[in-house]
Amino acid sequence: MSSAIETREFSIDDYEAAVELWKQVEGVEIAEGDDKESVAQFLARNPGSSRVARDGSAVVAVALCAHDGRRGHIYHLAVAPTYQGRGIGRRLVDECLDRLRRAGLKRAIILVANDNPPGREFWRRCGWEDLPGAMAMGIDL
Repeated sequence: MSSAIETREFSIDDYEAAVELWKQVEGVEIAEGDDKESVAQFLARNPGSSRVARDGSAVVAVALCAHDGRRGHIYHLAVAPTYQGRGIGRRLVDECLDRLRRAGLKRAIILVANDNPPGREFWRRCGWEDLPGAMAMGIDL
């Protein structure tokens, strides 16, 4: 990995670059709650948890991270295609998990789309496990 890659807290100032990155990365779906106002609210409720990686002025990876006091959650981990395979995604995940541990959490969960085999493989390589018997469900409010 390039030594020029620096990581820091994800700021709402990174939002436009993050959206462009999410559009480039297979398996990341932009949906309700991903508008700038909602992401700003998300970041304010979870200060310091979300991460961004930069190569100079370019955002090359992002991870949204939060917790509800009981479980940690990582959303929209994305690494620019030309930067994949360099350990940047794992680095952001490790930083997110460190922040969740510091908040006293013992478990984190993610949702990975069924039609995203590369994403599922990435998470397995990072030590995540399938949750047999669990099925993601949701409702629009």
